[in-house]
Amino acid sequence: MALVGVRVVELAGLAPAPFCGMVLADFGAKVIRVDRTRNTMAMDVQARGKRSVALNLKKPEGAAVLRSLCIQSDVVIEPFRKDHLEMLCTENSGTLIHNVTIHSLKTSLYEMMYGITHVPLSLHHSSLQSVMEKLGLGPEELLKENPRLICTEVIVFSSVIYVTLGSEVLNKAGLIEWFSLLSMLGRSTENPYAPINLVADFAGGGLTCAMGIILALYERTRSGKGQVIDSSMVEGAAYVGSFVWKSQNLGLWNRSRGQNLLDSGAPFYETYKTADGKYMAVGAIEPQFYDELIKGLGLDPSELPLQMSFSDWPELKRIFTKTFATKTRAQWCQIFDGTDACVTPVLSLDEVSSHPHNKERGSFIKDGQGEVSPRPAPLLSRTPASPSLSRDPFIGEHTRDVLAEYGYSTGQIDSLLSAGIIECSKTKSRL
Repeated sequence: MALVGVRVVELAGLAPAPFCGMVLADFGAKVIRVDRTRNTMAMDVQARGKRSVALNLKKPEGAAVLRSLCIQSDVVIEPFRKDHLEMLCTENSGTLIHNVTIHSLKTSLYEMMYGITHVPLSLHHSSLQSVMEKLGLGPEELLKENPRLICTEVIVFSSVIYVTLGSEVLNKAGLIEWFSLLSMLGRSTENPYAPINLVADFAGGGLTCAMGIILALYERTRSGKGQVIDSSMVEGAAYVGSFVWKSQNLGLWNRSRGQNLLDSGAPFYETYKTADGKYMAVGAIEPQFYDELIKGLGLDPSELPLQMSFSDWPELKRIFTKTFATKTRAQWCQIFDGTDACVTPVLSLDEVSSHPHNKERGSFIKDGQGEVSPRPAPLLSRTPASPSLSRDPFIGEHTRDVLAEYGYSTGQIDSLLSAGIIECSKTKSRL
């Protein structure tokens, strides 16, 4: 695998950082997730291929262990930067209330993920610290001990920001709106809606962060030096939307939201409900594909408006809607299968892995617990990913093994265990 030999330390977090760690693990990196002690439930559902070490970071000895892991690794992923949990409302009469609210949220998240209960309420961004900085393990300190280390900070805005929003609450919809993407998502008669949390958390956050790590690893082969990766979810989401920005002069977005070619305005780039309450997706933009669509629907093109007659799109959509409702999804699949009409079924999560194309490609994998998930992408010809099919790790399951790999003796591990600095969970038989 492409990343064999790369050591990664990932502080336990939510969404983007765990996804980034899973991507690296899928392609061969050894990823260690650092969990808090006295925590029985892991929040990470993207732990495939990772190992878990449980540390008590409220104790200096626990921070010392984390330092040892970090300086002997290639990559450190920190999921909670200072701006992630602080919003300073300097131009709002409810500033104090809002700051206290965010401070409570921040404290609860720090406690949940790391067991650190005291988080000072600060009114100046420059005084805010990340979890690692609070432990004396910020990028500057770690890079002094290991100049080849790559420190990754998965953040919301940037490492330098002073927020002056009224009572803005941090949320994924707000993140993609920060660079105007959200304003373009949705139908013309509805409010803008977020595409779950895929744009900000995963595309702009976790995947962009993984790309940054791989770029830094490659650059290190020439310079021999590590660096700090400022992986901003907002800027990453905006970057993913570069096509939207750079295609404005093409006239693709001249109309209001939901009335353009690619945002559900065009009747030939839409989803339609079938007679059995299921759906078909249509993406027949090019004329030759559009002709196949009309043929499959059994419509007479001479009786229809021209494809690119924008004023007639509502009427054409009404015709398509009525036509698709006359047959079941299976019947439409039979009609359009093997054609170039660009018409496909909208499959549920339960159906997608059994689709003939996906079965042929092996696009989905099943782990030891019977859970189905997508196969890692892209597919490399010589060094493809080999995702683990084992269950996700228990918290602290690999503490003893990992510490031994990082140079700790059996006696040292036993001492740390008896002092409550680490926890070593034992796997339990399912019999």
